[in-house]
Amino acid sequence: MFYNVEKAKDIINLNGTKFDRKVLMETEYGSLNLIAIKKDEIIDTHTSANDAAVYVLDGEIEIHFDAEKFKINKGEILMFKKDTEHKVLANKDSKFLLIKI
Repeated sequence: MFYNVEKAKDIINLNGTKFDRKVLMETEYGSLNLIAIKKDEIIDTHTSANDAAVYVLDGEIEIHFDAEKFKINKGEILMFKKDTEHKVLANKDSKFLLIKI
């Protein structure tokens, strides 16, 4: 996979599933993941062991932290600290990069 030019949004597809994740790269320090999620689906509350950034390739998602929520549209990025509880809601069929460092 290294040294190939690919369109990130074409690497992963839902193909009838509600949610899918593909790990593109992973080290002991972090990872680069591609995630696809169907409209109205939720990734339940969880935490990350790493600081993270979410970059939306297609669609629109919301990330909920305790009492705050952030809507992230195509082309936007949200960064947050490790050990922060959050959940993800897809307002549209969406694809996003999850970068953990």
